[in-house]
Amino acid sequence: MTENHSLAEAAKRSPKGVICLVSALRFHGLTTENPAEVWMAIPRGTRPPKSTTPTLRIVTLSGEMMTEGIKQHVIQRVSVPVYGVAKTVADCFRFRNRIGVNIAVEALRDAWRDKKATSEELWHYAKVCRVLNVMRPYFDSLA
Repeated sequence: MTENHSLAEAAKRSPKGVICLVSALRFHGLTTENPAEVWMAIPRGTRPPKSTTPTLRIVTLSGEMMTEGIKQHVIQRVSVPVYGVAKTVADCFRFRNRIGVNIAVEALRDAWRDKKATSEELWHYAKVCRVLNVMRPYFDSLA
C-alpha cells in the first residue's frame, strides 16, 4: 500500500474521471493538505460513481477544461489520469470557493518557486479554465 493507493482505487471506480484539485496538488507535492477524500473531475452529464471507499468529491467539467492537461501515471499497476501541475493550479483558482483561495495561492506560489510549471503553461491553462483575470494579480506578485 502506498500513499497514492486511494488514487488508484478511485481511478478503477471511475474510468472517465481524472484526479484533480487538492488530490492532484498532493500527488504533485504542492500542498501540505492531506484530503480526506479523493477529488475527481468527471465529464458534465456523466453519472458520478457510487463508491463508498475511497470517498470521492466530484466536480464536473466540460470541453477543453475536462480534456486538456491530463497526464497518465501508473500507481500500483493501475493507469491513473491526473491533471498536470499548471492545469491543477488553474483549476484551484476556478474552484477557489470550494477549496479556499489560500490553497490556490499556495499552489501557485509553490509551483512557481519549485519550477514545476512555467509562466506560459500557467497562462495557457488560466485561459482554458477562464480564470486569467482572477489569477493575474497573484501571478504578478510572484514575478
